[in-house]
Amino acid sequence: MGEKDSALDVARSHLSGNTSLNGAMAKEDEEMSNSALMCFRAKEEEIEKRKMEVKEKVQAQLGRIEEETRRLATIREQLDALADPMKKEVSLIRKKIDVVNKELKPLGQICQKKEKDYKEALDAYNEKNKEKVQLITRLMELVQMVSESEHLRLKKLEELSRNIETMRSN
Repeated sequence: MGEKDSALDVARSHLSGNTSLNGAMAKEDEEMSNSALMCFRAKEEEIEKRKMEVKEKVQAQLGRIEEETRRLATIREQLDALADPMKKEVSLIRKKIDVVNKELKPLGQICQKKEKDYKEALDAYNEKNKEKVQLITRLMELVQMVSESEHLRLKKLEELSRNIETMRSN
């Protein structure tokens, strides 16, 4: 700071007009000017040097922060895996169950419709079978009646035949 203050003093005296036009003074002024300039350049270099040091420290910190961020992300993934290792599998199975349920619904409806159709067809079959049994029973009754009727007719015919025979013989 001392060099800077003296350079400023020289500059002030220069501006106030206290300097002479003497050659020695001009040389002294030039030396002071050079000294002030060198001091200024030295300060600028020091500032640049410190600026670079701070920049390097910041870059180093940023590098460490990025590395720590990666490590934390890895640790978080590991914690998630440890917290519930079956969570992913359970979620997958639940999704599959939902898919199967969606597939079952229309199949259940189809099954109910087919059961209804089957019941209707079975009822119709049983009704027709009952009708068939009734018709067969009626046929058997008719066959029985025809058989009795034929038996009676045969008796009548025999009786008539005998009557005719008796009439011929008489």
